[in-house]
Amino acid sequence: MQTLTHWFIGKPLQIAIILLIAIIVRATLVRITDRLIRRATTLHASRGMSKLTRQDFETAQSRKDQRADSVSQLLRSIITIFVWSIATITALSTLGLNIAPILTSAGVVGVAIGFGAQTLVKDYLAGIIMIIEDQYGVGDVIDVGPVTGTVVEVGLRVTRLQDTDGVIWYMRNGEVSRIGNHTQTA
Repeated sequence: MQTLTHWFIGKPLQIAIILLIAIIVRATLVRITDRLIRRATTLHASRGMSKLTRQDFETAQSRKDQRADSVSQLLRSIITIFVWSIATITALSTLGLNIAPILTSAGVVGVAIGFGAQTLVKDYLAGIIMIIEDQYGVGDVIDVGPVTGTVVEVGLRVTRLQDTDGVIWYMRNGEVSRIGNHTQTA
């Protein structure tokens, strides 16, 4: 009887505690990450801003905010997946399930997805580097080889351009080998 009571009261309580800890850890990590990103972009953006006009300053501030938001969203997603994966595995272990086969299967699936999604990963990594380096932003006129146009949207995986004829071009960030930015100055 005591074992049955422990299973119905003790296990759900342990799982509730695991979920509560996961919520707290995720919220804390997201808050720390957001603060670090804001601080890093503020310090980077404040250098050399004293010589800018008000309009140039506002443009630079807007670009800084766009970059910070893009990187912050990516890191939030990574943190969420990581924390909830660990919480799920811990909860399953608490229920008495053997998690070794689950972890093995997850590893095999991860390798298969990794091989299948190489171009996707390449696009995201190139997008992150492009955003961090501030190679171009919304409103910039860029030359990407076969097309020259105004940047309409900058994403982690794809950048949208509009050429002079009004055609919208989707450019995968991982496929860009060179960029000429007509808007930025040295």
